[in-house]
Amino acid sequence: MASKRDLPFVYINVATTADGKLAPANRHFVPFGSKRDQELLLELRACADAVMSGARTVGPMPVNLGPGPVKYRRMRLRKGLTEYNLRVVVSGSGSLNPNAEIFRHRFSPIIVLVTRRAPESKLRRLRRVADDVKAFGDTQLNFTQALRWLRKKWGVKRLLCEGGGEVNAGLFEEGLVDEVYHTLSPLVLGGRNAPTMADGNGFPTLASAAKLKLKSLKRVGDELFLVWRTVK
Repeated sequence: MASKRDLPFVYINVATTADGKLAPANRHFVPFGSKRDQELLLELRACADAVMSGARTVGPMPVNLGPGPVKYRRMRLRKGLTEYNLRVVVSGSGSLNPNAEIFRHRFSPIIVLVTRRAPESKLRRLRRVADDVKAFGDTQLNFTQALRWLRKKWGVKRLLCEGGGEVNAGLFEEGLVDEVYHTLSPLVLGGRNAPTMADGNGFPTLASAAKLKLKSLKRVGDELFLVWRTVK
């Protein structure tokens, strides 16, 4: 487990169905959270120096990982943050589409994190559109090294991760997650191959699993909004 002294505070925001799914088995994500869930997303972004997401989430979706309407940008300024947050995309193989929606919005720097297995041809394409492309790890992204670099070079003290399941899993496996904001929605998707909050290789035993402690719980309509704190 990494020392937190030179790492950002990491908090995950995730909405799942009642059976723990992020999307159907075909991985075609369609937002299912309520208006309150969407507001929470922007409120959490308003507290972050940087917002991070995986290429599978960012690439095909019309998202820009920004702070949204002026209301939330003013919230950031009142907190002493920059008006627009840094944006970080995880793409281990460098397969992130350089024509993705996020690159059409140039209000703040975009950082792409890759591994050393990413071919140079893909890296050249990403360097044309991203502000920085940095490799950590040979075949799997080394999140500890990446987050330490984000803290040192870009001054990231609070990092919000918006998934997906592979990115979340990597953060959990390296002991980097501090809190989880979890919206539980009244749906059942099913599907053994449907993505969950944390996919990846998983923990091999119950004893080694990431431990959480419930910090707060609130009901709004038929949704539950939970905040979990990780037990180090």
